[in-house]
Amino acid sequence: MNLWQKSKLGKFIDLLTGYSFKSDYYVESDPSIRLLRGDNVIQGSLRWNNAKRWPLLLSDGLEKYQMQEGDFVIAMDRTWVKSGLKATIVTKRDIPSLLVQRVARLRSKPGLNAYFLSLLIRGHKFEQYVKGVQTETAVPHISAKQIKEFPIVLPPLHEQTAIADFLSTWDTAIEKIERLIAAKEKRFSCLRSRLINHEMVKGKWRRVKLEEVFSERVETQFRDLPLLSITRKEGVIPREDVNRKDTSNSDKSKYLRICTGDIGYNTMRMWQGVSALSKFEGIVSPAYTVCIPSNQLCGEFIAHYFKTPFLIHKFYRFSQGLTSDTWNLKFKHFKEIRVAIPPLRQQKQIASTLNTARQEIDLLKKQADAFRKQKRGLMQKLLTGRWRMKVT
Repeated sequence: MNLWQKSKLGKFIDLLTGYSFKSDYYVESDPSIRLLRGDNVIQGSLRWNNAKRWPLLLSDGLEKYQMQEGDFVIAMDRTWVKSGLKATIVTKRDIPSLLVQRVARLRSKPGLNAYFLSLLIRGHKFEQYVKGVQTETAVPHISAKQIKEFPIVLPPLHEQTAIADFLSTWDTAIEKIERLIAAKEKRFSCLRSRLINHEMVKGKWRRVKLEEVFSERVETQFRDLPLLSITRKEGVIPREDVNRKDTSNSDKSKYLRICTGDIGYNTMRMWQGVSALSKFEGIVSPAYTVCIPSNQLCGEFIAHYFKTPFLIHKFYRFSQGLTSDTWNLKFKHFKEIRVAIPPLRQQKQIASTLNTARQEIDLLKKQADAFRKQKRGLMQKLLTGRWRMKVT
């Protein structure tokens, strides 16, 4: 540790904050260039869906705001949220793009390895620093000066490089698993479409109204049961596992009981596929609807069935409301929907096949999470000097 240097981050970085692009000039079509705004920065990556674009004809003089592969960016508004730090490395697929105000671009100067810079920013110490200095206003933010003043302890460049090379192995493994997960998710959707095909459903399965195979569970006053949440991707999970602020009422007397084997759905988001089979007993917000499948149904099959695009479209058609913000599918409308149901034995066969495919994806997600946890643990030891790299 005697060769490690105590300093401030600003001494080793070139920091630039973005340009104030006027929204009046945003365009929808090419020739244009993407604008990298704070909304695009999430934990560990950039998301470009619904990205704003700037006309190329107006890009003269903005060269210094052009992003480069390997740049590190930090969202300066709401820098830390419950799901993590809004910061990431710019990759090849993220360029060309232009830096917008309230986003900081960091480039390492001589003496600081570029990847080691990203490790410092994504480490536990910087996260705690952000929590301590970001202003508690309507929109919590951190300034460029505060980023520069982050205290660091920097090893010699050759040791930085060794640490960076070692930890990048975990990034490579995580990236490969995430690509495999994306491929498996696509395969799962295709498999579900083949097993629950709209044309096959129309021709061969028994048609029923949902009221014939479901009843509504409206049971309240179960305050002692655990609070659950129904999500689109994770299903029914304990509320504390949701990475969002808890907005539930302190008075849970009107919350609805949901039991193992029930199907719960978000009354205002059923048309977006927010439904799931519950594996727990607990209570959910009155914003959800709880349905009890009859003995004619396999709950796991129905959970998959309710995620098919043609059935989600039906939920959309039966939802009531003037705008998408108010659309809702209460049970009295839900029960009027006609669906085609296969024999129970076939339901179980389809559910078993889809469950096996889903389990493969879940195992890969657990493996990726394990690698992330390993990397965080290694970072805490290597970036503080508690563990040293042997460098030849």
